[in-house]
Amino acid sequence: MKHLAAATGGQDGRAAVGPRGSLVIIGNFDGVHRGHQALLADAALDAERRGLDPVALTFAPHPASVLGRTPPPLLTALPRKIELIRRVQPAIRVDVVTFDRAFAAQTPEEFVRRVLLDRLAARVVLVGANFRFGHGRAGDFTTLGRLGEDLGFETRSHPLVGDAEGAWSSTRVRAAIARGDLESAEQMLSRPHMLSGVVAQGAKRGRTIGFPTCNLDEIDEALPPFGVYATLVDRVNSSGRAIALARGVANLGVRPTVEASGQARPNLEVHLFDVDEDLYGATLRVHLVARLREERRFSGLPELKAQIARDAEAAHARLSSLREDPAAEGAFR
Repeated sequence: MKHLAAATGGQDGRAAVGPRGSLVIIGNFDGVHRGHQALLADAALDAERRGLDPVALTFAPHPASVLGRTPPPLLTALPRKIELIRRVQPAIRVDVVTFDRAFAAQTPEEFVRRVLLDRLAARVVLVGANFRFGHGRAGDFTTLGRLGEDLGFETRSHPLVGDAEGAWSSTRVRAAIARGDLESAEQMLSRPHMLSGVVAQGAKRGRTIGFPTCNLDEIDEALPPFGVYATLVDRVNSSGRAIALARGVANLGVRPTVEASGQARPNLEVHLFDVDEDLYGATLRVHLVARLREERRFSGLPELKAQIARDAEAAHARLSSLREDPAAEGAFR
């Protein structure tokens, strides 16, 4: 996937497009939720019928971070997003455009000419019903259709899809995660929400009470409420492939029993079941399967140890029936 990863230094991760031209699907694809999955399935089928190369066009970093606004919490970092798109539809190539101020300043027509035509040889462009593009979000689907008529490509709009609660969207998934409704988030994502990070050195207090933990700092993905979670954990190897590592129980929060009030920053501590190895520096993916309880302060380490034992038992029971995901090639998700 090296040609799919966003590069630095002004060079983008480009998808190879053949002489027959491409069907381009445009989107942020954060989370690659069920709405995205429906869009990608539609695109792959249409591209095959037309004899075109299907390409998913996305952007990095998030446009809001470039335009001076606070970007929403990520559901999926870029490498994970690319992986999920390819897993959902292996035929689709991913093209990552660097979103910077020069890119944001393009008019809708400049975007169409430079990116869709010159870069991707688009013959068909497929977007969501609420698609906007160009400087100041000046362009919409009507604009795209007019440019397509003038410049020789077809445009299609994919309808929003969802359930009784409304359309599936990244915003809706984030809201579910923020309120701790992991079940709803999983239904919309078709998998548990995942947090990832590198195992850092901690105070090693867990070892003193029989529950060693992996401490993950600087997590990029959207955080649910502080609390204790039943988890499935993958380890990412040196080639970037995720391998199922263990089931576990995790505490997300500020560790009020052992840290001074107001002085701790949020982190994720994961106790892995039946794993005894040095994981410092390893990249882990922690899939949040279920919230077991809120984070709270205990009178001391003995009370904390007894509660962790109960948490571990509850996590074992919740995770006992779960296995590796065949579609993930050895990873849990």
